[in-house]
Parts: sequence; C-alpha cells; structure tokens
Amino acid sequence: MLSLQHISKYYQVGGNKNYVINDISLDVDEGEFVSIMGPSGSGKSTLLNIIGMLDEPSTGFHYFVDQPVHQMKEKQRSALYKQYIGFVFQAYHLIDELTVYENIETPLIYQDVKSSERKAMVADMLDRFNIVGKKDLFPAQLSGGQQQLVGIARALIAKPKLLLADEPTGNLNSKQGEEIMELFRKLNKEDGVTIIQVTHSEKNAEYGSRIINLLDGRVESSKKF
Repeated sequence: MLSLQHISKYYQVGGNKNYVINDISLDVDEGEFVSIMGPSGSGKSTLLNIIGMLDEPSTGFHYFVDQPVHQMKEKQRSALYKQYIGFVFQAYHLIDELTVYENIETPLIYQDVKSSERKAMVADMLDRFNIVGKKDLFPAQLSGGQQQLVGIARALIAKPKLLLADEPTGNLNSKQGEEIMELFRKLNKEDGVTIIQVTHSEKNAEYGSRIINLLDGRVESSKKF
C-alpha cells in the first residue's frame, strides 16, 4: 500500500543540513496496524505528515497505492489524500467556525456524497461517539477530550483505507482512550483499515501488529507481532 524509499527531511541552518528524518525506508502492507514510537524530536510526527502527504520530504521516493507521490503536483496529492486517508491530529485541527456536526460532515462534502446520505452517516458517527448532544456546539465550547472525539469521528466518516493517528488518545481519559484503541483494533481487524499511529504509550503501541522505534530521525528498530 505504501512504500517510502530513502526519505529524508532537513532544513538548511547556516551552511548545515539539520535532519529531522534521515534516510528512512519503510513499506506498509494493506491491513497492517503500525505503531511508531520514539522520544520527542525523533521525527515521528514529521514522518506521519510525509506519509499523509501533508509535508514533502527533501529527498527520497514516496509511493502510495502504486502512485509516485514524490512526482505529483499538490492538487493530485490532495485528491489522493481525500480519497484514501483519514487523519487524527494531536492538536485536533477542527474548524472553529463550524459546529461539531459540520466538522464531521466536511470530508463527505469533499467527496460529493449526497445530502441525505451525509445526514445518515453523520448521525451514525455522533451516536457512535456519544456526542449527539454536542452536535450544534462549536469546538471552543468543547473540552479537549470532546474535541479529540470529534476529530476521530471526522477522520473515520469517509471510511478511509488508511488511518493516520498522531497521539490519538493524548487528550482522553484512560477509559475513553481504551475505547478508541479498541475501535481502531476493530476497524483494522474487521474492516481491513490500515492504521499507522504515532504514540508515546507502550500500551497503545501494543495494539499494533508492528512497532517501529525512531531515534534521531532514523529507524532504530522494527518488530512484528
């Protein structure tokens, strides 16, 4: 599904290259559940953003569903992203001017889903995440945990083939966090959704079928379960 070959990301600082990611090669098969771990500053979020086409590498080759992402223009990358990928951000990235309902609905509008169908799908998500009573509120009126649930609902509503999650349970209490990880496991096992998550939590990492450890922008270890 995904192949990164010799991917690096660096910034020029004076005459030097400051590497955030240094020569990473990684293949992810359809249906895998991969956990990426590592200390702060090891390049985890940057790697996830490159995989999700939100950031471009400085060098290297990026293939997604057999398409050469590294050769694409931004518009093509954006179309590919909208068709295949759901992203759960650590900082929520909800749209402040939209209600909970509208935030969750947004990906479906991009995909030209019919209005009646959108209504049913959003209602299902509100129900699933127990946030029906919050549907007319704006993000600023929600707690951090509630915003995270809305972000996860939005990421899942268009039934992505690949779900990317950056510290998905970081702002949730332990019960909510466990429920989200169980939901991810179910999506992976029953619906075949490929998942790549960045996490600090050993417990969350173990939901994956493979754990990749990054250190200083490189893959330090990779083990499958």
